[in-house]
Amino acid sequence: MRWRGGGGAGGFSGAKARTYGFVFSFLLVPLVLYVVFVIGPYAQAFYISLTNWKGISATPTFVGMENFTRLLGDEVFWAAVRHHGLLLLALPLVTIAVALFFAFLLNIGGGRRGRTAGVPGSKFYRVVYFFPQVLAVAVVGVLFQAVYRPDGTGVLNGLLALAGIDPVGWLIEPDLALWSIMAVLVWQLVGFYVVLFSAGMSAIPQDVFEAAALDGAGRFRLFFGITLPLIWDTIQVGWVYLGIAAFDCFALVQVLSVDRGGPDNATTVLPLEIWRTAFTFSKFGYASAMGVALFFLTITFAALSLRVTRRERIEL
Repeated sequence: MRWRGGGGAGGFSGAKARTYGFVFSFLLVPLVLYVVFVIGPYAQAFYISLTNWKGISATPTFVGMENFTRLLGDEVFWAAVRHHGLLLLALPLVTIAVALFFAFLLNIGGGRRGRTAGVPGSKFYRVVYFFPQVLAVAVVGVLFQAVYRPDGTGVLNGLLALAGIDPVGWLIEPDLALWSIMAVLVWQLVGFYVVLFSAGMSAIPQDVFEAAALDGAGRFRLFFGITLPLIWDTIQVGWVYLGIAAFDCFALVQVLSVDRGGPDNATTVLPLEIWRTAFTFSKFGYASAMGVALFFLTITFAALSLRVTRRERIEL
């Protein structure tokens, strides 16, 4: 057998080049589409935010940082930012807590005598919990308009009337309106995270739970000592997704709120203000400045959340 020097290296380089070319050919079209339909609009929004474009003229006037300076003194903008802050605190906490509770019951909390299993009918409950997720946001909004109707014909007020309690203006009282919309967000989102956390729990070996249960660990210990640490990465992802959802709740606020963000801007959010500023007042430059601010708020939240919630990965 004769060794042909140099052929192996050349053959390896050729195979490697062909592999990269094959991979690049598959990535080229998605990359081009991403640049055109995602990066391109972002870049355009950054440029428009530095102009006073009204949406009509072909050559907008460059105004520099004037739009961002106006944002600093815009009370409606800061009201929307405060509402996002409240949503960022409450929406992930409540949704994740409820979803973890339901997922634990559906996968682990129903077992007896050292065995882990879901509660009876857990497959049916999974479908029931996930059902709101398949409904369009507009449909959910219309449904809860009937639930929150301020007179006695509303579902909630009808139940309160049975207990002798006067009707409550769930969506027309400034102190209640945002909390009422937030409750609808939790109701709609919790089913997806039940499924997400259930998938994470099902990936944990059953031997771990059974060994802990045989050692006398109760449901409280099984959840906080074993389940929670082992699905922490999934919870972290869910937290970031819910934070982004808190910044992107335009449709539900549009449908449910009084006078689009009312009463008295008690429920307004940045996506709604961007839409109203652009398409009602034709101030596309100022609306783009709000969009840029929303972009940086979202990126900052995601980066901080991943940083703060980072923990060492537990390997089984």
